Amino acid sequence: MNIRNQNLEPDCFYHIYNRGINGDKVFESDDNYMFFMAQFLKYLVDVCDLYAYCLMPNHFHFVIKIKSQKELSDFFEEKNKRSNNKGLHSIESLASKQLSKFISSYTQAYNKVFDRHGPLFESPFKRKKIDSEKYLKNVIIYVHQNPIDIKKDFKTYKFSSYKTVLSSLETNLRRSEVIECFDDIENFKFCHSNIIDLKF
Repeated sequence: MNIRNQNLEPDCFYHIYNRGINGDKVFESDDNYMFFMAQFLKYLVDVCDLYAYCLMPNHFHFVIKIKSQKELSDFFEEKNKRSNNKGLHSIESLASKQLSKFISSYTQAYNKVFDRHGPLFESPFKRKKIDSEKYLKNVIIYVHQNPIDIKKDFKTYKFSSYKTVLSSLETNLRRSEVIECFDDIENFKFCHSNIIDLKF
């Protein structure tokens, strides 16, 4: 099946990831990373919950859970009320469309700042449905360990949710659910001590 036709289903977990065209950089500065996350929240806070993320110089990873059918329906109705284009997209493709809008909004801003044109990321974005708790845990660990590939310590890497899980700062990350997935914070840290290598 064409990945473009694979809608993100309500109440399901997904690993969302993508890289720059030809593996090129998509983040040049700290401001780029922070703006990317701000756009994520702007476009996606109403359609999904964030469980983990890692932003790398030329790619990104998110572990998300799509909201319930009711939450998506409420957002869809409110969105259509505010828009003159009634029923522009179906509710079934709502989460996928919001993700595409998020990526497009970042691309447009990046292109304006760096005086470039055209797509920044490969299209369409990659998605893998997470179908078990074991797989969910492994994907979260894998995402957090990504900085190892660029010889960085993932425990101190700035643009990942690993440190956020361990902190007590206010966050949009589903911190308590992530910790619960690993039973407790100590086991969360222990499980991250073993390298996870998922093949994509």
